Amino acid sequence: MTDTVPENRAPAVVPDPPTPPAGDAGATARILGRLADSPEIGIIFAVIVAFAVFTSINPLFASVGDLQNPLGVDLAGFGILGVGEALTIITGGIDLSVGSLVAFFVVVSAWFNTTEHIPVFFTFVLTIGFGALWGLWHGFLITRLGVPPFVATLITFIFARGADEAIAPSPLSIHSPVFLAVSGNTVADVPICVLVFVVITAAVWFFLERTYMGRQLYAIGGNREAARLAGIQINRRIVLAYVISGVCAAVVGIIEASRITSGTADSVSGWELIAIASAVIGGVSLIGGQGRIIGVVAGAALLVVLSDGLVAVNVNAYYQSMVVGVVLLIAVVTDRLRVRRLERTGSRRFGARARAGVAAAAGDGQ
Repeated sequence: MTDTVPENRAPAVVPDPPTPPAGDAGATARILGRLADSPEIGIIFAVIVAFAVFTSINPLFASVGDLQNPLGVDLAGFGILGVGEALTIITGGIDLSVGSLVAFFVVVSAWFNTTEHIPVFFTFVLTIGFGALWGLWHGFLITRLGVPPFVATLITFIFARGADEAIAPSPLSIHSPVFLAVSGNTVADVPICVLVFVVITAAVWFFLERTYMGRQLYAIGGNREAARLAGIQINRRIVLAYVISGVCAAVVGIIEASRITSGTADSVSGWELIAIASAVIGGVSLIGGQGRIIGVVAGAALLVVLSDGLVAVNVNAYYQSMVVGVVLLIAVVTDRLRVRRLERTGSRRFGARARAGVAAAAGDGQ
């Protein structure tokens, strides 16, 4: 029986993948795709529209005085608090204590300076140090004792609300010009507290976007088990996030004490909700592992423009809270719809930050 020689067959023709649109059309398609996946753009647009509407109703809203205070000072407070809150949410946790801690540090910073006569510089250092200790305590409860972040920070929320009353049953007046300059003075027409906000925001942005540890926070929030298997020091990173959140609360406490010129108990109320809203509105996912600092800043700016703008047009305070609640609801629903769309379409950008954080573990060997 003779062997059969197989026929020479031409290789199968594989159709070329469709070429992307060329020229300006292709670039436009790519830009639109990125904008669709980026919640920050919509928030920034909303800030611009809201500011324009309130300015058209009350032109004084755009005056230099209003831009400096209350808009600038409010943005510094809401923004710094939101940046610290965002770090804890990115890790898959939450910090409910920041509002009460701000009120606590308003009193503590004034008490250090006016009652104990500690120089302003050391007053600031001690206040920020106490903020770091509060964050360290939260991190210990969460990582060592396994207390859920909600419960661990809720304990501080309740404790701090009574502690400020115990320290200062009556307001502690601040007379130090240096202390009062934090919110009252400007550099090139920019309030000092706004410059502090810019520095803190830039530092946290660099930490999250350009360092291994920052990217590992995304990995922890995105998939904690994968982060553990990759060798990431999960407990250390979580503690670091809560320490930064505590420091941010202390800084905002100093700013607020400077603005109201006294250490007054219960000086702020509900700011923990403002911090969470700033982060969520700006695109930080409540499930963890997603979000950018630029979005948090935009979210804080939107809340500031809405709250101060409604005051400028003489809207009742009750309606202000309702508006903020509606905006937060829209942000949460939009976030869930965006995540579902990305999961359904298999976007390559979905979860990219979390995957980069896992890969970063191999980069620094931790």
